[in-house]
Amino acid sequence: MADTAFFSPLSHEGVLAVRGPDASKFLQGQLTCNLSYLNDHSSSLGARCTPKGRMLSSFRIVSVEGGYLLAMARELIEPQLADLQKYAAFSKSKLSDESAAWVRFGLSDGDGALVGLGLDLPQTSDGIARANNLLAVRLSDGRAELWAPASEADTLHSRLTAQLPEAALNRWLLAQVRAGVGQVVGSTRELFIPQMLNLQALGGVSFKKGCYTGQEIVARMQYLGKLKRRLYRLSLTADQLPEPATELFSPVHNSGIGEVVLAAQSDKGVELLAVLQQDAVNDGRIRLGAPEGLPLDVLDLPYTLDTDREIQR
Repeated sequence: MADTAFFSPLSHEGVLAVRGPDASKFLQGQLTCNLSYLNDHSSSLGARCTPKGRMLSSFRIVSVEGGYLLAMARELIEPQLADLQKYAAFSKSKLSDESAAWVRFGLSDGDGALVGLGLDLPQTSDGIARANNLLAVRLSDGRAELWAPASEADTLHSRLTAQLPEAALNRWLLAQVRAGVGQVVGSTRELFIPQMLNLQALGGVSFKKGCYTGQEIVARMQYLGKLKRRLYRLSLTADQLPEPATELFSPVHNSGIGEVVLAAQSDKGVELLAVLQQDAVNDGRIRLGAPEGLPLDVLDLPYTLDTDREIQR
């Protein structure tokens, strides 16, 4: 995996669309991110929470004509659509599953291919470039996403193949793990509050936007500093990937001390993101699946947590 240039179809995620005159107002009261920051040139990570601050979904959101698109784990689209419909009935907003209407590719070191498509994507994290019905998004680690109408899928695949090697989804997810960007999937719904996934450090939580579902819990956790679990990156010598929500253990406790968030195969075994208790990390003896399970090593994340900076959003 020494060559860092590749592209991968992002078939593991779907697209939920929210359109209509009240789309912005409606979503502003539902999501952790601030839609006031979104425009033709910027996107955001974000989450939707229960009233107790537990994440029902996490996503990347972009603005489009007439509304917004949210890319999230494919298995979350249907339950989020059904749940949001209950609230959208009281606003001029229309929600739909547009997964079949869009194709998305992940690009690593693929700026040349984007330029060839007319997309001059800025290096700024969350930045957007648009041209010819195409949309490109810059990720925090320099990678990019390419969004397009599904009718363009075959043409884009051919053009990308001419310039970049195609890689399996695992390679894209490994880069995501190394970027320290967790996400909610079906098995981890309602397990985490946003700060447990370090979402506030990645621009996905606004503490100035006002009320949204779960806001009181999320804000209290930020300002009172009582978070005992957060996201860490770890490595594991194993051939089989642990599933999200797999429990982790430590001799410090007689019960589980965290859960796997996302895992991918690497040249040396497995790298993963997991939410862990701080005291177990300090102890260092972390095991997968059982107190006698395989040992894990803690690795560095590419960013730091800074409460003062985070609350400025």
